[in-house]
Amino acid sequence: MSGVGKGLTTASMGKILNEYGYRTTAVKIDPYINYDAGTLRPTEHGEVWVTDDGGEIDQDLGNYERFLGIDLPRLNNLTTGQIYHTVIERERGGEYLGQTVQPIPHI
Repeated sequence: MSGVGKGLTTASMGKILNEYGYRTTAVKIDPYINYDAGTLRPTEHGEVWVTDDGGEIDQDLGNYERFLGIDLPRLNNLTTGQIYHTVIERERGGEYLGQTVQPIPHI
C-alpha cells in the first residue's frame, strides 16, 4: 500500500486536530525489515528524512513535522528491523536463558 497517501492523510488529520486546539504527535510504524530508511531506494520510498537527533526516517515523518510544526525524534519511527535487532541483541546478551526465541512470546 505504498504511495497511496496514508502519510499525507495522517499529517493533514493531525493539522486539523491542531487547529481545533488538540495537541498532536505522530508515530510512524513501518513493516519493512530494514533497520531504517537510510538504505531504501528513493524511487520506491521517496526522500529520506533526517531527524534532529540523526534518525534516517521515511519521508512521512518529514511531512508530519512540516504539517504539525514540531520536531519529532527518531523514536517516533519504528520498523520491524528495529524490533528484530533488539530481540537479537537481547538473545546474544543471554536474556532468554537458552530459550528458543520466537515472535510469540518474545516480541
